Amino acid sequence: MTEMRVYGAAPAAPDGLAAVRRGFTCRCPRCGGGRLFGRFLKVEHACSACGQEFHHHRADDFPPYIVMFIVGHLLGYGIYVTEMKLEGLPLAVHALLWPSLAIVLCLALLQPVKGAVVGLQYALGMHGFGRPPADAAVQSRAGDEGERRAR
Repeated sequence: MTEMRVYGAAPAAPDGLAAVRRGFTCRCPRCGGGRLFGRFLKVEHACSACGQEFHHHRADDFPPYIVMFIVGHLLGYGIYVTEMKLEGLPLAVHALLWPSLAIVLCLALLQPVKGAVVGLQYALGMHGFGRPPADAAVQSRAGDEGERRAR
């Protein structure tokens, strides 16, 4: 069975896992087409493909905490295994290897993890993702009050 596409219409909201996966790949969590980041960690104002706004996301400090958790566990395990298997490894090798690996892993993971957090916020409807624009809500309330007065 083929899926019918209506061009010009907004794509259907993806499930939570798809939105997080799209964010992890640094794509729009809604459509997967537009770029999520304009610069390394600067989230675009809106998606270039579907128009979904991102300016209201609140990833804040959560992505670095996740990255520190992941990198700390990977390096801790790596140091432990290295000490158990390669006992005679010079201290200079350790001093060069582990900090360099920590920097590379942190830089490699920070953008995808931040994208995944933005995707998670989109999937859960957090921080303005699930609500209509504020001006539409104000106009709707004003229209409701006008109807009540007319009665």
